Amino acid sequence: MNLKQLRYFLEVAQEKQITAAARNLHIAQPPLSYQLKELEKDLDAQLFVRNSKGITLTEAGEALAGYAQEILELSDYAKDKVKQIDQGRQGTISLGIISSSGNQVPGPRLQEFQEFYPEVNFEIYESNTFGVLDYLKRRKIDLGIVRTPFNFQGVASKYFAREKMVAVLPPKIKESKKHYQIEDVAQKPLLIYRRFAKIFADSFSAYGLKPFIAMTCDDARTTIRWAEMGMGVALVPASIAALETKCQIIEIDYEPWQTQMALIWLEEVELTPLLKNFIEKLEG
Repeated sequence: MNLKQLRYFLEVAQEKQITAAARNLHIAQPPLSYQLKELEKDLDAQLFVRNSKGITLTEAGEALAGYAQEILELSDYAKDKVKQIDQGRQGTISLGIISSSGNQVPGPRLQEFQEFYPEVNFEIYESNTFGVLDYLKRRKIDLGIVRTPFNFQGVASKYFAREKMVAVLPPKIKESKKHYQIEDVAQKPLLIYRRFAKIFADSFSAYGLKPFIAMTCDDARTTIRWAEMGMGVALVPASIAALETKCQIIEIDYEPWQTQMALIWLEEVELTPLLKNFIEKLEG
């Protein structure tokens, strides 16, 4: 028993005539009759009763008609789903993200991707950049979104737009300036997150500045919360500040403190069509 025989069988069952069924199927009557006889032989059951008015189904034929309809619908469904997967239009993406990826995930490009590929679902794993890199190397995720600087050995990447670091001021500080220079920043009690500590320290040292670091942590959102509580001035990327606080935000005009987010994956891994589609859509 095969799918072609079931399709032929259902057509004959619907038309109740070999002639009409053969015409609809665009085949001659003898091959159609042969396939029906083969089907009955395979099932060891009589499926039709032939009479002067045409063909009617036996009880066994009625039972097969229900099963055949389900089988053919499932076959069509399976072919469609396999095609979607092969074309990268369906499946699951395991994505590692950092706390400061909010303007990318979720963001306009990801929303657009979901509109184009509504049957794609996501498994999200959250950590800092080092954690996301670890997830990637352990194959826990397919892709990651991290922030520079990071160790790119063995990792392929697509970079998003560069953004400045900003100062998030505590409520008690009111600033008329719209931009800070590095000398302005050095005069404040600073709240920083650890992965930028060396960059900040090297920059201050190059200018002969020795600011007071009031707190160091592992998450930009924590530095912002401390700033909101009046504990100091938080130094964070502009995108996370815009999303996380209503405090006054001052841009810092110092090029070495610019940062970027990047979409990353393992160089050694062959990307699926789905992942290729996602990368293309997210990078614009």
